[in-house]
Amino acid sequence: MNVAYYPFYPNKPNYIKAPKRKIFVFVFFAICLINIIAWVSFFTTYCNGRNTKKNSFFKKKIPQFSGLTGVWRWECEEGYCQKKEITPDTQDTAISLSACRLLCSDASALWPKPTGEIHVGTTLVKVNPNSISHSGVGSEKRSHSLIGGAMTRFNKQLNELRPKTKRADGGKTLEITYILSDPGLTDLTLETEEGYALTVVETSDGRLNATIVADNFYGGRNGLETLNQLIVYDDLREELIMPNDISITDKPAYPWRGLALDTSRNYITVDAIKNTLSAMASSKLNSFHWHITDSHSFPFTADSLPDLRKYGAYTPKKIYTPEDVADIVAHGKECGVRVVPEFDAPAHVGEGWQNTDYVVCFKAAPWQDYCVEPPCGQFDPTKDGLYDALESLYGDMIKQFQPTIFHMGGDEVHFGCWNSTASIVEWMQNQGWGRSEEDFIKLWDHFQTEALKRLYKQTSSNIPVILWTSTLTEGEYLEHLSKDQYIIQIWTTGSDPQISNLLANGYRVIISNYDALYLDCGFSGWVTDGNNWCSPYKGWQKIYENKPATVAGGKNDLVLGMEAALWTEQVDSASVDTRLWPRAAAMGEVLWSEPSNGWREAESRMLVQRERIINLGVNADALEPEWCRQYEESCPTNGKHNGGEYTPTTLMPPTTGSATKILGGHPTSVTVIFLLTVTAVLFIS
Repeated sequence: MNVAYYPFYPNKPNYIKAPKRKIFVFVFFAICLINIIAWVSFFTTYCNGRNTKKNSFFKKKIPQFSGLTGVWRWECEEGYCQKKEITPDTQDTAISLSACRLLCSDASALWPKPTGEIHVGTTLVKVNPNSISHSGVGSEKRSHSLIGGAMTRFNKQLNELRPKTKRADGGKTLEITYILSDPGLTDLTLETEEGYALTVVETSDGRLNATIVADNFYGGRNGLETLNQLIVYDDLREELIMPNDISITDKPAYPWRGLALDTSRNYITVDAIKNTLSAMASSKLNSFHWHITDSHSFPFTADSLPDLRKYGAYTPKKIYTPEDVADIVAHGKECGVRVVPEFDAPAHVGEGWQNTDYVVCFKAAPWQDYCVEPPCGQFDPTKDGLYDALESLYGDMIKQFQPTIFHMGGDEVHFGCWNSTASIVEWMQNQGWGRSEEDFIKLWDHFQTEALKRLYKQTSSNIPVILWTSTLTEGEYLEHLSKDQYIIQIWTTGSDPQISNLLANGYRVIISNYDALYLDCGFSGWVTDGNNWCSPYKGWQKIYENKPATVAGGKNDLVLGMEAALWTEQVDSASVDTRLWPRAAAMGEVLWSEPSNGWREAESRMLVQRERIINLGVNADALEPEWCRQYEESCPTNGKHNGGEYTPTTLMPPTTGSATKILGGHPTSVTVIFLLTVTAVLFIS
């Protein structure tokens, strides 16, 4: 047998047959040649980079694409936007994340999701923010100024989308036309129609015409909010864009979509309240329930009773003047939000009333025996002068707020307080009453009846009145409350038997069950250790699953809506935004759209809505890492895109056809292959 010898070791026998030996020798020299070419190519590029000071061994070159500001684009995959690198082949069709959402996301990422027809075209055009006009409602119409205010907010929000250093340059003119059946309506009531129809077409001369058809200003404003959400900032091309073909019909499922804010436990600034109203508008929430006073402080300015504020405000600066109230009410209207004042009584009174002789148990200790939290305080219903003072206070509130609905509070009355007051017990005995629960209910009814009479003396009509659920709203005592006058707001759990009983007796209700809608829950205790009384924290998912029809047991024809509440024992102006938002937005969609799906289907749109709220200057809490927003459906455990592993490509485009490109991107890889080849040949030989 012929023996072939390894060329570098002529004396070492090799049992590889001659033909196979020739193949290995050929491969060996080929690798050597490629290795030399690779290193020459690398050092040429390296030296050129050093000379131009644009590249170094440790710094990669980012490709620049004409007209684009980044290297990432988004593609629609199975209804969700996914992040991809821009390549020369895709640079002309690359779209930004915001543009992708318009074309790919469920309902074009609108929040709340429209309830009627949704058609959004696939052609996106540039909009000139300096060329937006509106028409359709003349200056003689009462809603003209409201539309002007809403348009000012609209333009401001669009300008906030663009970086302050980026000037608008060109784009299509946007003309907004309002067609309102009742342009004179300016007050939002429970009967007000809030639906709208929005169409956008591009005219033959290149203008964009948006037409909003609605019954009144409030429907028109809701249509404007939807249009606002369909105009986005394209950060790849640094311009505002929108679809040029839109047709949407929409109306809310419930007339009361509310948010309650307490400004007594801790003072909330006027600016913080107005920010809250702006955020409410973005989710089409329409009722701001202002719990303006309590036993802790009295910041409201009652012109007829100036001592209430003088003695009741935390400081002379922590007050709400009539001008402040007018500012908040006006801003609310422009946002499509009614401002509903609450004066909570006969409990929840104290500071400000201490010199009136109308309050008992004020700052009583131990407070646990007289009220639910410090400081205690409760009206003495036996004092005739109390009702004159209430009439004056109601008059000031009606004058400043001009409300179409009034909240009289009426919860957490502590019978132990009244029972411990000798003068009250004596008065009750003179009426022939005892000291049982039923007897104290009679005393409570006496207060409520007289207070309601005084309120209606100050209103032009018998406007609806809201009361919290309490002992007075339990089944055996409902006879004291007329279902035609009172709306009952439920603050207990969603399974409270009072709910079904109230509905069965024909009462209209607003649901604020604390096990889903109290946004102050889940923080530390403040009268003891541990967590606060209504823990745990209510996440947006819990709020989204809290459907009115479920809480009402299917009897939701008398359910006016829902209201999330923020009590401020542990909140002030510095933290109010993060406690409210974006969780309250979840309730906004539930009440507008009445979705049959669960929170998972809304998750991607919810992340978009949170960004919208941030753009309003409201510090909405983060829900997820931003990465999850850029790779939709990649974070949830059951997400549609949570199955593959993303492998990014190199940012440094290789020289076309070079050995570096062919064999791995860096000459060291070629050297490794060379060494492995030598080792293999030695081993085999």
